Amino acid sequence: MAVRVFQDFDISGDGPIYRRLKAELARAVESGKLAHGEALPPERDLARIVGVSRVTVRRAIAELTSEGFLQRRHGAGTFVLRPPARIEQPLKRLTSFTEDMQARGLTPRSHWLERGLFSANAEEAEGLKLTENAAVARLSRIRLGDELPMAIEHSTLPADILERPDLVETSLYAALAERGVTMAKATERITACNLTAEQAALLTVSPGAPALAIRRTVYDAGGRPVELTRTYYRSDIYDLVAELTYAGDP
Repeated sequence: MAVRVFQDFDISGDGPIYRRLKAELARAVESGKLAHGEALPPERDLARIVGVSRVTVRRAIAELTSEGFLQRRHGAGTFVLRPPARIEQPLKRLTSFTEDMQARGLTPRSHWLERGLFSANAEEAEGLKLTENAAVARLSRIRLGDELPMAIEHSTLPADILERPDLVETSLYAALAERGVTMAKATERITACNLTAEQAALLTVSPGAPALAIRRTVYDAGGRPVELTRTYYRSDIYDLVAELTYAGDP
């Protein structure tokens, strides 16, 4: 990486020095001067080049890491991340992650964490109207678009709906459609949360980073609940957009 990029930083002005340095680093990433995957110099060297204290560099890097511009890799250093393009997710239509990514020209991929048949726990049994310990299919995966981790998804379905979860490759809904299962409607509960250290590592963000947690229950045409999903979306990527109709007096 050319030292010249950092030598050209202009951190003059008002406000805390670390914020000015943070702004220059963010601009360098967004403009492409610091390319995706490149390693930053060690904090000591960067402080010397820019002419600030090491504490200032550490604080600027910590905030940019939490915001998804940089990534710390244990024993390897700090690396530049491509600024993620924001995804607008409409809430008025039931779609799969695969459909959403393909509609935006992105290549969807999954990294599987768990896929198999298990005994339902209390939450799954209640959400799917099953007896506790009934057989269910569980599918947990990291969802990626153009190789960028975007969400962690945990889906549970009655075993008679999906007898072979190990055969699902990319789109769960496509696999269900092949079995003649029709998804008719869904209810969703959206909450804000902070990612655990384990979740953050899977999504390549900092522990405690903000996320959108969505609990979705999907029903078939007969009103039976056939899927219970908990998904954690990176809030630096996803915007959930609702279309509202005014119900008051004209």
